[in-house]
Amino acid sequence: MAIMTRWDAFQDLRGAQDQMNEMYKLFAQVRGQQAAQSGTGASSAPAWAPPVDISERKDAYVVTVELPGVKVEDLEIAFQDGLLTIQGERSLTQDRADEQFHVLERRYGLFRRSITLPLHVKADAIEASTEDGVLQVVVPKVEEVKPKRIEVHAVRTLAPTATDAPESTPTDEEQETADRGGRIDAMREHGHVDSAFVE
Repeated sequence: MAIMTRWDAFQDLRGAQDQMNEMYKLFAQVRGQQAAQSGTGASSAPAWAPPVDISERKDAYVVTVELPGVKVEDLEIAFQDGLLTIQGERSLTQDRADEQFHVLERRYGLFRRSITLPLHVKADAIEASTEDGVLQVVVPKVEEVKPKRIEVHAVRTLAPTATDAPESTPTDEEQETADRGGRIDAMREHGHVDSAFVE
């Protein structure tokens, strides 16, 4: 009876990845042992990058970095032109001078992480805190400028009708002449002005 096995397309890839991880660990151990034996400590070890989580809240961006064993005084955080940079150093400390490492998997030395954030943040209000070897950087967002609603008021004008509209409006001089003519006519009626009066 034939036994059938299901073919996994990613099995070879996973195997190769596991081998690469083992080689990387061995390389890190050798480099760490060389650094420890030479007495130079972590200064000759290659730089490393601590793992980072970046999340977004309604009011801020939150950057969380795993930094166990890193002292606060060895940390430097800067923000410029939308780039948040976290850098520092984790030193390899030996309790005794005659101590020799057989396995050295933890990473030591200088590290630097640069994270690009949007420009609409409050750079002067960035806060950083550390607890249990985890650094948290809170980058507040700038409040969005809400558009101002402008009301439009309709202006109503009453158009004059044809019967109400005067044909023309008399000027001040025409009005004064008409008033004077009316006074002279009234004086004639009462006999105060001779009918032969010529203005």
